[in-house]
Amino acid sequence: MTVSGHRRRPVVALYERIADAVHDGTYPPGSTLPSEPKLAAELGVSRPALREALLLLQEDGLLTVRRGVGRTVNARPPRRGFEHLQPLEELIGGGTGPRVRALLRTLEEPTDFTTQHLLAPARAELRFWESVLGGESGPAALCHEWAAADEVLDRAHPAFAAALRAGEDGPGTAARPAASMLSVLVGASREVALHAHSGITATLLGRRRGEQLGRPADTPAVLVTQVVRVGDTPVLAAKHMLPTGAPALPVLQSR
Repeated sequence: MTVSGHRRRPVVALYERIADAVHDGTYPPGSTLPSEPKLAAELGVSRPALREALLLLQEDGLLTVRRGVGRTVNARPPRRGFEHLQPLEELIGGGTGPRVRALLRTLEEPTDFTTQHLLAPARAELRFWESVLGGESGPAALCHEWAAADEVLDRAHPAFAAALRAGEDGPGTAARPAASMLSVLVGASREVALHAHSGITATLLGRRRGEQLGRPADTPAVLVTQVVRVGDTPVLAAKHMLPTGAPALPVLQSR
């Protein structure tokens, strides 16, 4: 599948407008955002679109929702914890093989999430892959994955950079089964040590992601964020959204 020309998703543009307002002091740390109706009117957007952007900002640690108070601006992103590196489609598939449906393969400018976790400069172009992972009973997870900028990958992990390019526009691509970006990374890293950090939080699917997974917008979900590094260099950042009823994931913990 060939990467399309630069494409800016509307929710990303709205996300960045609000994030910029946080960074320029319009909404300083500790302040409470206006109510959804008021903020939607100020920004000239629909409430469903605003709600999607606010969910992303909450997931990325810029906002916190407090009962009876509303959405407040955080002073700093939360720390992340749990780690275990394995392609999610293999865990969901239960060893029956990957079930990945590619929704989008494109380039994006950095958001706060990718700036924070991939250390991407403001004008970088990052590969963005959106995929639905299937379980035994239908769609089980929605995955958003970003790779570091090409110049970073060429220096830190050239085999991963080459594998991404081959998977996007190499010969025979159309006949190749879809895979997650993490699966491509793991396959290209047989002689490269990878280190991953992941975090787990509770959230709601939201309208757009609910439509992609065939579930109501207010469906509770587990959000797994993941950052993979080669040495000290982050090469991949991802968000995996698993709605209520998704297959259980085995988690290995040690001390």
